[in-house]
Amino acid sequence: MGNDVGILSFGAYVPRLRLQRTAIAAANTWFNPGLRGLAKGERAMANWDEDAVTMVVEAARDCLTGFDRGAVGSLYLASTTHPFDDRQNASIAAGALHLRPALRSLDAGGSLRAGTSTLAAAVAAAAGAEGHVLVAAGEHRLAKAASLQEMQYGDGAAAFVIGSGRPIARLVGAHSETVDFVPQFRGHDRAHDYAWEERWIRDEGYLKIVPRTIAAVLQATGTEASTVNAFCLPCTLSRVVPGVAKRVGIADGAVRDNLAAVCGDTGAAHPLLMLAHALEDATPGDLILVAAFDGGCDALLFRVTDAITSLPRRQGVKGTLARRKEETLYQRYLAFNDLVTLERGMRAEVDKGTPLSLLYRNRDMLTSLIGGRCRKCGTVQYPRGRYCVNPQCKALDSQDDEPFADRPASVMSYTADRLTYCPDPPAYYGMVQFEGGGRMMTDFTDVDEGKVDVGTPMRMVFRIKDVDAARGFVRYFWKAAPVTSA
Repeated sequence: MGNDVGILSFGAYVPRLRLQRTAIAAANTWFNPGLRGLAKGERAMANWDEDAVTMVVEAARDCLTGFDRGAVGSLYLASTTHPFDDRQNASIAAGALHLRPALRSLDAGGSLRAGTSTLAAAVAAAAGAEGHVLVAAGEHRLAKAASLQEMQYGDGAAAFVIGSGRPIARLVGAHSETVDFVPQFRGHDRAHDYAWEERWIRDEGYLKIVPRTIAAVLQATGTEASTVNAFCLPCTLSRVVPGVAKRVGIADGAVRDNLAAVCGDTGAAHPLLMLAHALEDATPGDLILVAAFDGGCDALLFRVTDAITSLPRRQGVKGTLARRKEETLYQRYLAFNDLVTLERGMRAEVDKGTPLSLLYRNRDMLTSLIGGRCRKCGTVQYPRGRYCVNPQCKALDSQDDEPFADRPASVMSYTADRLTYCPDPPAYYGMVQFEGGGRMMTDFTDVDEGKVDVGTPMRMVFRIKDVDAARGFVRYFWKAAPVTSA
């Protein structure tokens, strides 16, 4: 592996809704009084139209800020909550990101180490790959009501571009241990994780397996533990991470905040989210050690380069954490995640079967939000048609592909409809006008009541359109979200 291979860019996404833990405790302490002691801070909560794929798309868009998407030759998508078991989730994200068709793609899962294992594999592969590797991890884990996991989990995603060029961080070394140690598991027919006793996980798992993995990578690279500037290890158990750091000789000041108070644990995405957060605070020369524990341990050691100072600005972890809205209705969280049975009414009883042949033929328009630009007069339009919409032109078959996903837009007209079925009523939708031309009728999302009007700046976001519950198929499309909340 050449010395010029490493992390070229990073991005992150945390949903804007933040469920207050006091709301969870208020609803459930009658049954589990112990939750009262955990009722501090907030956890990231996906909207009803968000899942691991949509969050990965947003993190990747952030990561690709100022980056040539045509240079991406591979896409790895890591998650333990892929929406599909038998449909490649990475291909959905690749379409939404409008990556080139000549693309290697891979879904990774089965462990909370999926994110770090995929990151390590990407660094190893990038030296010989055609183009760069986009690594993304996203998670939307469900938890039983009144459980510790409900308090501890959060939703989110992170993404990295790995390749050659001017990396902002180079991999110094990596080491992995695979041990069938089971802190928690989820069977293929189950919706929720089953966790074992915390003391056993701490004493026999974290405090034995993680230190020896870290010691191995430090020894292999000739690195003194005391020189590590940032140590990222996700863990929901208190005092475990400082204990691991002490055992291997990492300074207390190097232990990174695990974002528990403001986000929660985002599963396979969390070590990457913490790594992105550490890179936001890093200076050239810093050593960042990121580790993940589950069925063994991964440990990766990176050294930050001078290129970090010229990285284009992005939302990142800090920006996406700052873009937040408090959610105090615990019932909304239950409804969004199908943890309670709602009477959704007759208007929800519509057959939502998707003709897969039609989806394929229109994939550019639906998944990539590709419209057209007339070669004759320059008029842009969505959707692309055989005839130019310019009444002074009306040229036939004159349009080239024109991406609309990243075009700024504004509201031309809108309605808030309580008759149309929506999981989070009212249903907002309307006409948006794109900067530079083109308009479309679309659903709105992340709208606060009374906060949208004609002229409101909007940003297109990739979301769940609806779910065919009878067949288990998820339909995705682009929606418009107010810029302040997108």
